[in-house]
Amino acid sequence: MNFKPLPVPLFSLHCFHRLNRYFSAATPPLMDFPLAKTPTQIPTDSPYSNLAEEPDNLIGSDHNQDETRQEPECPLYAPDMGTSCLDSSARCLTGVSRVERAWAYWTKLGRPKYLVAPMVDNSELPFRMLCRKYGAQAAYTPMLHSRIFTETEKYRKEEFTTCKEDRPLFVQFCANDPDTLLDAARRVEADCDYVDINLGCPQRIARRGNYGAFLMDNLPLVKSLVEKLALDLQVPVSCKIRIFPNLEDTLNYARMLEEAGCSLLAVHGRTRDEKDGKKFRADWEAIKAVKNAVKIPVLANGNIRHMDDVRDCLEETGVEGVMSAETLLENPALFAGFQTAEWVTGSEVASVDGNLDQADLLVEYLKLCEKYPVPWRMIRSHVHKLLGDWFSLQPHIREDLNQQSRLTFEFLYDMVDRLRDTGTRIPLYLKDKETSSAVNGQTY
Repeated sequence: MNFKPLPVPLFSLHCFHRLNRYFSAATPPLMDFPLAKTPTQIPTDSPYSNLAEEPDNLIGSDHNQDETRQEPECPLYAPDMGTSCLDSSARCLTGVSRVERAWAYWTKLGRPKYLVAPMVDNSELPFRMLCRKYGAQAAYTPMLHSRIFTETEKYRKEEFTTCKEDRPLFVQFCANDPDTLLDAARRVEADCDYVDINLGCPQRIARRGNYGAFLMDNLPLVKSLVEKLALDLQVPVSCKIRIFPNLEDTLNYARMLEEAGCSLLAVHGRTRDEKDGKKFRADWEAIKAVKNAVKIPVLANGNIRHMDDVRDCLEETGVEGVMSAETLLENPALFAGFQTAEWVTGSEVASVDGNLDQADLLVEYLKLCEKYPVPWRMIRSHVHKLLGDWFSLQPHIREDLNQQSRLTFEFLYDMVDRLRDTGTRIPLYLKDKETSSAVNGQTY
């Protein structure tokens, strides 16, 4: 590989280290970072301090979690290089500008349009794989706490799992310290396509922890987080943000992130104070304005209930892709064109039973959990989200579930059979014109 020597004043020891790290080997080791010598305990003041205490935090299988770790390919992105070019076997990316590299990278990933949004305790590996089966083209991990991720081996193993088929993948961290964030990011860069910074969480726990949307009050810190990753990672950095009440503030924010090194921007079209998605509509016009204000790829988040919304959002905002969160929890087959009865009633377009229902999806999810173990609290949450309408018709079965201090797969499969034995079935629907393009829950 040929490259022009850097001017002498710029060729510092730090630059040499980074160049040496990038060119040293065709395939870097799986973990290009020092592991902690001894696992530390999760701090007692952390929201994760009870992870090991509750039965629902136990892993839902005895499978070896390390089986899901994959050997990395050659790095596809060198953010500190004017030109990034690998041999043909590793796919070659060229470009003299950061923006060109961002677009080249996004194109190499296939320009995914349908994405699983990051959801705490809900966008874990089995659920991501279920959504991918039904049309999702990329996915985010749940938000990971960067400090705990660097300090606690147990947290890393239980909260972040992936597999070869789990790509493209965004690994999302919350953080307020650049060095800690970089430490965490380096532990996953070999297993993902983007490291994402959570700049949009509006919950009280984010206020207490000084991360997420509450960093909007400290933009110099936000800039330093992005710059740190953009300078020192071998994969690009992305950011997920909320909008400011004032549009111009939002546009300046987006431009600042782009200039700091953000290669992809996901915009949730609600402000920090607009937490209730049912009460506050996402502002697609603001998302469109961000898309027009920056040169990097932009994703939209908000107001996605079915595929009509997906198409409308792409058309109205001009973004590269659309992500969904809450709707996917109830209907992981959203991106395959399936919709719940709530959105069929009153529709001008005829819909038909798609020969798929949420109990079917739950059984598929449980089988994926047996293959890719996750804590039981995540499984329990998905059971309630998927079968909420079913439980409203059969509340005694829900009560039986709630009384289980320790869940088992046997109990959950039996619970689904009991629901079916009552005659309960709430189908998912397809628009009549889409029936021919969806067979057994898969799109073609």
